[in-house]
Amino acid sequence: MIDPASLTQARHSAIDYLSRREHASLELCHKLKRKGFEESVINRVLLQLQADNLLSDERFFECYVRMRTNKGFGPLRIQQELRERGITQAVEINDDAWNTRAYQARKKRFGQAVPQDRREFSKYMRFLQSRGFTTSQIQNALSFSENDEE
Repeated sequence: MIDPASLTQARHSAIDYLSRREHASLELCHKLKRKGFEESVINRVLLQLQADNLLSDERFFECYVRMRTNKGFGPLRIQQELRERGITQAVEINDDAWNTRAYQARKKRFGQAVPQDRREFSKYMRFLQSRGFTTSQIQNALSFSENDEE
């Protein structure tokens, strides 16, 4: 039997987390476990929050993708981070906008100049790979110059 006081405390803690930012169900579950709540209490609270539309993995997905995209990360990295948070929904990798975002990330880090030698090209490429862009997006970003924007 679930203690009503424990249920109330868990719900209050969950709402407190959700008031700061969107959370994935798995992420919120881990936070509530660290606070010492029993799994049965956590499961009940998560179901109630989903029923009340206060917790939504789909909404979390949209917010997370937007936030990480705005910080200059690519689709592969974002997809991996979402999997770590229990979200299996796929990020659209073949969207042409990723080419522009890869170029913007390169430009922000290294300026407008196209890499001049193999060493510089490798440096740019490693940076964009660590940001989570695909090989074709990286190649487009490295061959793109300011003149192409006009």
